[in-house]
Amino acid sequence: MDHFLYKDGKLHAEGVPVADIAASVGAPFYCYSAATLTRHFKLFDEALEGVDHLVCFAMKSNSNLAVLKLMGDLGAGIDVVSIGEYLKARAAGVPGERIVFSGIGKTREEMRLALQGGIRQFNLESEPEMQALNDVALSLGQVAPVTIRVNPDVDAKTHAKIATGKSENKFGIPISRARDVYAQAAALKGLDVVGIDVHIGSQLTDLAPFEQAFNMVADLTRALREDGHDIRRLDLGGGLGIPYERSNSAPPLPIEYGQMVKRTLGDLGCEIEIEPGRLIAGNAGIMVSEVIYVKQGEDRQFLILDAAMNDLIRPAMYEAHHDIIAVNEPAPGGEATKYDIVGPVCESGDTFSKGRDMPVLSAGDLVAFRSAGAYGAVMASEYNSRPLIPEVLVSGDQFAVIRARPTYEEMINRDTIPPWL
Repeated sequence: MDHFLYKDGKLHAEGVPVADIAASVGAPFYCYSAATLTRHFKLFDEALEGVDHLVCFAMKSNSNLAVLKLMGDLGAGIDVVSIGEYLKARAAGVPGERIVFSGIGKTREEMRLALQGGIRQFNLESEPEMQALNDVALSLGQVAPVTIRVNPDVDAKTHAKIATGKSENKFGIPISRARDVYAQAAALKGLDVVGIDVHIGSQLTDLAPFEQAFNMVADLTRALREDGHDIRRLDLGGGLGIPYERSNSAPPLPIEYGQMVKRTLGDLGCEIEIEPGRLIAGNAGIMVSEVIYVKQGEDRQFLILDAAMNDLIRPAMYEAHHDIIAVNEPAPGGEATKYDIVGPVCESGDTFSKGRDMPVLSAGDLVAFRSAGAYGAVMASEYNSRPLIPEVLVSGDQFAVIRARPTYEEMINRDTIPPWL
């Protein structure tokens, strides 16, 4: 469920007509619903009721300060994968004890800054990283809380570019070597090994791969405890998918995911951490774009938008589907046609969809890309020297720009011409 609905023939974001935002801000732009973000976080939090847990929002999905502030105020933790994300989470008011630092390439400087600023735990992914953090922690006179990410070699049955739990993926240590690696970690005086971390991929639409991985984590927990390790926290990552195509069957619900977590891991007495991003933010956002031209090709019509692959790269990068709807509600039984929906960037890959059935549209009409709240604005670029598009947050009948569109002058002035040119 989201809060982007037609009312009186006009698409609304909660209580605000999307066309009113476009008139104020200009297209293209991202728009997020505070009510949807709140609802989706609470679904996960309630799904783990009765178990000691923390829901950590994966901010790689959406790193806007206002979104992070909203999450933090709801009691969420934050999962970060860089010191830049860490510092943004802190700037949004999230305390260090609710921030989990993931990622395979943490530098010693990133480790130092996070330790000095306060951190819930580091999720470590290799022996060299383990040794580096130990050195940094000892140099600061601290002990760093850590989990070690294990790779269970489970096929998540998702897109190859977002699968993370197979043996050929770069993430984690092979689960077959876990007991040896945990023994090494326990011998390092700068580390406090608090638990186990696992994350097998993103946009999973079946609980079976999760259950397979979590059963392996349960067995590993028991084995590590037999070895003398105090395993008291299990970080299960994120990855639960969303319905990008409304016509398809819906992925599992958070409540079903929570029941499976309790069934597989509930008897271990561990605190559970999960790191959802896409399911919290994905359907909480849309990208709104204006039609520039309708172009007749040899055997097709092109709908040329003012948004492009640099604004929303998922279709070009992952062949991803986004439902695209008209901001003015089509009349029931109204005329429809097929369009190749494209942007203005000078790449054939700047194509959002081919042969998409749409109502008949004209230059100046607005369309909205659904399910664009995750991995949209965060992956945007200024390719073709196109300024980043604004982000807007709606709450009830009010809206605010939470990241402004830079001017061309601001974009140009970030470059410096050396004096010898």
